[in-house]
Amino acid sequence: MPLHIVRNDITKMKVDAIVNAANRTLLGGGGVDGAIHRAAGPELLAECRTLGGCETGCAKITVGYRLPSRYVIHTVGPVWHGGGHGERQLLVSCYRASMELAKEYGCASIAFPLISAGAYGYPKDQALRVAVDSIGDFLLEHDMDVYLVIFGKDSFVLGQKLSADIQEYIDDHYTELHLSKWKPSAICGKARTNAKTEIEDALFSIHMSPMAAGPVEAIYGKDASASLDHLMDELDESFQQMLLRKIDERGLTDAQCYKKANVDRKLFSKIRNDVHYKPSKPTAIAFAIALELDLQETESLLKKAGYALSRSSKFDVIVQYFIEKSKYNVFEINEALFYYDQNLLGA
Repeated sequence: MPLHIVRNDITKMKVDAIVNAANRTLLGGGGVDGAIHRAAGPELLAECRTLGGCETGCAKITVGYRLPSRYVIHTVGPVWHGGGHGERQLLVSCYRASMELAKEYGCASIAFPLISAGAYGYPKDQALRVAVDSIGDFLLEHDMDVYLVIFGKDSFVLGQKLSADIQEYIDDHYTELHLSKWKPSAICGKARTNAKTEIEDALFSIHMSPMAAGPVEAIYGKDASASLDHLMDELDESFQQMLLRKIDERGLTDAQCYKKANVDRKLFSKIRNDVHYKPSKPTAIAFAIALELDLQETESLLKKAGYALSRSSKFDVIVQYFIEKSKYNVFEINEALFYYDQNLLGA
């Protein structure tokens, strides 16, 4: 079911179907089209000659021949003419028609290139947004493993404003630990140069700050007693129990939740059937995103799985950016994580 963004050569993807960004003749060309024809062998061209071409926004299917995939789905993307000539609608149609055709032929997995982002001139950041939105919308309705295959870093571009906002947030919040630059600290008059103890000193100074040493109300506010009572009630709640409770509170079905989290149905089934299941951190965060939890609620859910958000993790800082902005589209978040070479959520 999930959307995976990967760096690979699409001709080497071991999936049920790969998508060819073809031209209207379906008789081969440059870029991805030429690479797929070369890898599949002359039999592919022979079958394509029988199809009578393909209209822009539509898709047709052939056997994969010498490729590791069973099928090749050929779709014709729009040429960019400035964005005012129906380009987006046609590009959405390419993705939708390809996935519908894959479903018709019983495919459980499909791999796409970034359609129209090469010689056809579609701006890469906009082509990426259409791809992720189109695939994401389809996956909310259907179960299929979908791969968006990026050949090189230059092929993957975030929107200028989004990338600038994220980079500014990272610059303001991301804290790298350069241990080699730390100076020896002195506690009780004794110099300590060991890196481990220096980190402990830093943590000690944080936990022993004036605020931490003050009364409970200074930390939790006037409703401290109520907050503590609530925490005590939840003390023995497992990750699974808290997740299922939150799903009910949000009025979501299980399927709506795991699809919004970009999590496979089988994995969700394991979580539902095991009260002590401990997910990976990206999976736990993916559920927080699907449930649209704020930062405090996200921290609470993560603690149930034994995790926390840290400013020394770029992955965590990027996730915090989206939560603070109330942007809960897991696919958009994964775009940013992929761009910064971080693990993806859910899948």
